[in-house]
Amino acid sequence: MIVTPRPADASARVAGKGLKAGALGLTSTIVIAVASTAPAYAMTSALGSVVSAMRTQAPVAILAAFIPMLFISYAYRALNSVDPDCGTSFTWVARAFGRRAGWITGWVIILADVVVMANLAYIAGTYTFMLFGLHGLAGNTAWSTGAGSVWIVAMTVISWIGIEISARTQVMLLSLEVLVLMVMSAVALVKVYTHHAGALAIHPAARWFDPFAHGMTLSAFTAGLIAAVFIYWGWDSAVAVNEETADAKVIPGRAAVVATVMLLVIFTVVTVAAQAYAGVGSAGIGLTSPGASVDALSGLGQAVLGVWGFKLLILAILSSSAASAQTTILPTARTTLSMATYKALPRSLSSIHKRYLTPTVSTWAMGAASVAFYVAMTYVKNGSLLTDLIAAVGLQIAFYYGLTGLASAWYFRGRTSGVKELFLTVILPLAGGVILLGAGVGSARTFWNPAHDTGGVTIWGVGGTFVLGVGAMALGIPLMLIWNATRDGRAYFGGQTMASAADVVNGPGHEPATPGRPAKTPDSAARS
Repeated sequence: MIVTPRPADASARVAGKGLKAGALGLTSTIVIAVASTAPAYAMTSALGSVVSAMRTQAPVAILAAFIPMLFISYAYRALNSVDPDCGTSFTWVARAFGRRAGWITGWVIILADVVVMANLAYIAGTYTFMLFGLHGLAGNTAWSTGAGSVWIVAMTVISWIGIEISARTQVMLLSLEVLVLMVMSAVALVKVYTHHAGALAIHPAARWFDPFAHGMTLSAFTAGLIAAVFIYWGWDSAVAVNEETADAKVIPGRAAVVATVMLLVIFTVVTVAAQAYAGVGSAGIGLTSPGASVDALSGLGQAVLGVWGFKLLILAILSSSAASAQTTILPTARTTLSMATYKALPRSLSSIHKRYLTPTVSTWAMGAASVAFYVAMTYVKNGSLLTDLIAAVGLQIAFYYGLTGLASAWYFRGRTSGVKELFLTVILPLAGGVILLGAGVGSARTFWNPAHDTGGVTIWGVGGTFVLGVGAMALGIPLMLIWNATRDGRAYFGGQTMASAADVVNGPGHEPATPGRPAKTPDSAARS
């Protein structure tokens, strides 16, 4: 059964990996979760992809993606309640399905975060110049790439100098972007219903929420679902900072569930408003136009809010991409910190700054890798390949979220007491995992064909999205074998058990976790 032990004292938790315990409360953790998802950035980057796949039924994808997201958030809450390790899915999958599965999961988490940073930096760099009306520089590859790289470095510094300042920064950035999004949505809907929205506008209808209204194909549905999964992605950052919260076993999981529900409301409102005002056509600001595939909201915002309102939207999207860049660096650095602690990566990545109590090498390594990948992707294929990044990251998210759902079901099989616990720890996480993994496989098959690729890019005769998504995940296999050849790698892969984070958090006296079983505290062992 799930038992929530008494919170450990701060000194015991700090003694674990060296992170600053008790730095975050529930509100700060929810803010980190929602800010990491970056509503304004996510919608401007991926809404065009969702509408291109689903047309007027785009709201179906938003609602459909919420279901597995909610189920997986329950998996995170359940697993975190017994093992609050900042490695999250890496640690939990390793204990459920073996260390190799855990290592690949960790690799995919790192990969997805580095890949998405290229798109975040692209938006941040471009919108920096657009904010000041410097559209020529915004369209210049060298200048926008340089500005985006500067944003990555700036967010790396904030992530490095302390978790509290990171949380305070997120509060300011998130408040601005959500306010602007809600104002834009409200004004857009008012203009639609008062017939001041122009010829492209269409009135919202109940059929927008009906998946069977227009004979939607399975390939279109899975493509739209994967794009919508990308839009929701990021709330798990709340759990990645679990070792720095006031109650590591309770607050992160609760924040993840609350953030997921909040995101459903935000994304549904913005999707309906944007689709109603701009329509689903390919002309002008239509959501299937070429410009909307990269940036769905800027043209819409200018039409809805006017010049000064457009400036506010630009600022909101800029702050959103910057906030998401920071909250992408935060969890990735903690994943590599955890992996290094268990000898799954070089030991240097486990170093903690004595004053800031944050991962030093892990944080800066994430920043450097992000800049390098962004520069490479920008100059390889410029904007078209950056469009493929959205769907590619969606495939990677489906993989590690899906495995986390399966890990929860495996952990708690036969260990629950009562129907409610069975649903929250086994049935719902299993369903979420199967849905996401199934959607990932279906989309991968679609993206293999360059004709169905998001950005129309072909790499070695295969769709660019497939190569960036599945091919990059497969690259983890030879890297894992290479690491297995090192001394630390042999110690990690050859070990029979992994010390539970419960031992790190609460001190000795816990039964060690083994693959297939979560760690048990003395109290939970007695009650089982």
